Order: sequence, then structure tokens, then C-alpha cells
Amino acid sequence: MCEIFISAQPDSYASRTRSVRLHGVVTSIRLENLYWAVLEEIGLRDGMGVVQLIEKLYDELVEARGEVGNFSSFLRVSALRYMALQAHQRIPMDNAIPIGSLDARAVLHALPSHWALPARGSGSSAPGAVVPLRRRG
Repeated sequence: MCEIFISAQPDSYASRTRSVRLHGVVTSIRLENLYWAVLEEIGLRDGMGVVQLIEKLYDELVEARGEVGNFSSFLRVSALRYMALQAHQRIPMDNAIPIGSLDARAVLHALPSHWALPARGSGSSAPGAVVPLRRRG
């Protein structure tokens, strides 16, 4: 079992810090190289660089939750969710299909309860109920 994991390229789990400017404020984000690569892939699908993607994720997180918390951890979880949703065939493997073109409700429909928040205001705690993010245009 371990060979599957220990055969990873050591550079993939080396950390790298990038300085990014979020609305005029410079901040540093430290992630492992594999996370940076996944975030780059996500951004490229929608014609964005990784910094543009990070700013968009930050803005939508603030809009949805009102606070950011541990943003580096949020970015790691976002990368893992992307890969897990691909593995579960919720997000197409074809990188030519933009994430923004997908129906978020369909992608998130009936996810396991530990993958999503209960829907706001519905009083529902049904497994897989999700809070749809509003698309900003």
C-alpha cells in the first residue's frame, strides 16, 4: 500500500510560498507544490491564472461566509474537493470544460453529508443538501 504514496515525486510535497495581492493587500500563502499545480489546473479551465483564481475564491468565500478563517487550508481542501469530485465523475476530467460552465447544483447533488453544508434556511439537514454559491457575473 505505502508504495502508492511514497513513490510520489519529492518535489510535489515540497512547500512553496507565493505572495499574492488580494484587493491591494499583499499576503503570503504557503502550500505544497502539488496543491499549487491543482489550483493552476482549476484556474486554467476557466481562463484564469492561479492568483486570479485565489482572488475569486477569496471573494466568494467572504460573500458566502462573511469571514475567511484559515485560507491556506481552504485552498488545500478546494484542491482535494476538485480531485475527489473528478474521481466521483461529478467534474469532467476534460480540462477544456470550464468549471464555471458546470451546473453547481448537479455537481453537488446528493453528496455525502460530510462533504457539504446543510442548505441555509431550509431547515433541512438531509445528507448532501448544499449551499449553492451565487455566480458573480
